[in-house]
Amino acid sequence: MSHGANAEDLALFVESATDRAVILTDVDGCVTAWLPGAENLFGWKAMEMIGKPIDCLYSRNDVAARQPATERKNAANTGPTRSEGWRVRRDGSEFAAEATTIALRNPDKSVRGFGLSIGDITARKAAEQALAHSELHVRSILATVPSAMVVIDERGNILSFSAAAEKLFGWSEADVIGRNVKMLMPNPDHDRHDQYLARYCSTGERRIIGIGRIIVAERRDGTQFPMELSVGEASSGGRRIFTGFIRDLTEEQRAEFKLKELQSELIHVARVSAMGTMASTLAHELNQPLTAIANYTRAARDLLDRAGDPPLDLLGEAVTEAAREALRAGHIVRRLRDFVARGEVEQRVENLPALIDEASRLGLMGARERSVRVTFDIDPTIQKVVVDRVQIQQVILNLLRNAVEAIGENELREIAVSTARDSHGMVRVVVSDTGSGIDPALAPQLFEAFASTKEQGMGLGLSICRTIVEAHGGRIWAEPRIGGGTVFQFTIMTADEGEIDE
Repeated sequence: MSHGANAEDLALFVESATDRAVILTDVDGCVTAWLPGAENLFGWKAMEMIGKPIDCLYSRNDVAARQPATERKNAANTGPTRSEGWRVRRDGSEFAAEATTIALRNPDKSVRGFGLSIGDITARKAAEQALAHSELHVRSILATVPSAMVVIDERGNILSFSAAAEKLFGWSEADVIGRNVKMLMPNPDHDRHDQYLARYCSTGERRIIGIGRIIVAERRDGTQFPMELSVGEASSGGRRIFTGFIRDLTEEQRAEFKLKELQSELIHVARVSAMGTMASTLAHELNQPLTAIANYTRAARDLLDRAGDPPLDLLGEAVTEAAREALRAGHIVRRLRDFVARGEVEQRVENLPALIDEASRLGLMGARERSVRVTFDIDPTIQKVVVDRVQIQQVILNLLRNAVEAIGENELREIAVSTARDSHGMVRVVVSDTGSGIDPALAPQLFEAFASTKEQGMGLGLSICRTIVEAHGGRIWAEPRIGGGTVFQFTIMTADEGEIDE
């Protein structure tokens, strides 16, 4: 193919390029060639532009700043020059343009004119500006969102790290961007996180994502803290990203621990108060074995004072009975001491029949003297429960003391204690009485603090019972007894084999 044919093909190609303006000027910047692309972009016909200065295509500010001449000078001195700026159409509208200016030279290297290639980049600039605004918006969210927020990709690499996250973990965003998020976790999660993420990406099985979970995190200084993690998933640019919202639970758990301490203190005070109301009956209970001890020891002394050899059989019997009564008094004091001692709140497997028996011995002191008949119907198949022994004995004792007081001087004086299996692996303990019943107006507030049926009562006993039972995962309620009186019931967790989830 000849050189002329190549030049003709090149000219046809340039004239066919309508997406960009191709313009030729002389050394002073006057238009010498105006191709179809320029007509499409600026709206001027070729006959209207030939011979006119190229300056009319620039904004007034650029013309005043001699921008057209500067671009031609730079192209002549340093080679092809690229620039971005505003250009003006025939109708006066402006658009963002990208321009390349090339110096056209004679064989002796002197400049004989310039060639310009101009494209409209308004849409691209608008997209870039929108993206920049979007990034600024995201940055403002990351800087102000109260919960710590961490965004990672599907490989676990951190993409963004909010200001709250910087404050919580002690790392700056620059420190963590691009690093694996497992750096914020202690073991075993640190070593297993990549496995967790890979399993989710392959199976879709949700364990935290979209569900939320309480886990342990690690700060920059190595300290660990509990946090609530909620993770959301989204797609961006054909890839998955995960956004984690983190709430520090340190203060919440500290407050919960303090509340439990206060509840434990209140329960302890209630036990001491309950023993204060039982002081007279307790003195009576202790008086019986102490009196018996005194009588047996006096009898032994009298036997020893007799002339001749003392009757060893009678002497031995008196000493044996005195020892038995001393042990009886010791048991009463020991039960009282164990009950009043605050100790630490600890749930463990306990024997339910023995627990009820011990609590009943204290709670029913003086009931026999008031002609109260007590019956027990303990299910022999229910032996083990998961409880704090002293606390649940506090509940039973309160219910029994309330039952004795509710019966008062009624003609029918009966208290029944029973146990039965409940649903969902629970055991129901029932205490019923033939007392005067509960005032219907007071029933809705029966288990609230300062609600009492007693003239001198503080109304804390049943409220404390509810606190204890609910802390054990059970519930407590009261119902009218058929024939008169009240039935109190509460549930606790069984520990019988096969019914407790380890």
